[in-house]
Amino acid sequence: MRVRFSRGVITIVVVVVVLAVGVSVGLYHLLKRAPRLAVQPEAYCTAVTPDGTIGLDIEQARISATIAAVAARRRLPERAVVIAYATALQESKLSNLDYGDRDSVGVFQQRESQGWGRKKQLMDPVYATNKFFAALVKVKNYRKLPLAEAAQAVQRSAGGYAYAPHEGDAKILAAAFTGRVPKAVHCWYPSAKTPPPQPKTAEARKQLARALGSTAITSKKRGWLVAAWSVAHAEQYAISRVGYSGVTWSNDLELEGWQAGGKAGDRRVELS
Repeated sequence: MRVRFSRGVITIVVVVVVLAVGVSVGLYHLLKRAPRLAVQPEAYCTAVTPDGTIGLDIEQARISATIAAVAARRRLPERAVVIAYATALQESKLSNLDYGDRDSVGVFQQRESQGWGRKKQLMDPVYATNKFFAALVKVKNYRKLPLAEAAQAVQRSAGGYAYAPHEGDAKILAAAFTGRVPKAVHCWYPSAKTPPPQPKTAEARKQLARALGSTAITSKKRGWLVAAWSVAHAEQYAISRVGYSGVTWSNDLELEGWQAGGKAGDRRVELS
């Protein structure tokens, strides 16, 4: 038996459907035009190179930048940086931990009882990285050894095989933070304070010098290392813009990566 609806019922159904579609479309466009009304994400960083992309939290990015800066100060090859990153990823996930197995602490989980230094020193990523590299360069032919063997020769851990799986990610981080790949590091952090804090550029440069030594830009690669370090530490020093070599990073959630523009040339990294 067929069920027939009157014109009035059909009209009401059509009106309801049209209204529902209209409300949905209107709500979509409202949200699209007002993205700031949505809950903002937590601070984050990315390292993007031809070999891949890695997402980092702010602490991981700062430590990655510090490791690259210390390596540059010591004039070490990128292979040393890769080994350091793989080791730190396994030991602490690139975090400055104040705990670990027995008395292990810090980025590389170094132990005071094994002569690496005092706990307070080991909790300083610059100091800990210098100690790691000082031990690494004493490993014969470390550049040619499989990564796990080189890392294990320094760490002497219970499971030296565990460093190898991190080699791919370590290579991406090394390419980005050493400055070999330009415009590779991008970060964002929430800055809802009114008025916004004044950038602490002098303090930022002072802390960069602790890891890097001279902050003079002597090559484009070094310039991009300084730029990457500055972006990774932008939240810490209230920096909202970093300019280098004709492009600018801005702390803007709606922008992805570095944008064309800016006064800074190849001999200066501009912070503001």
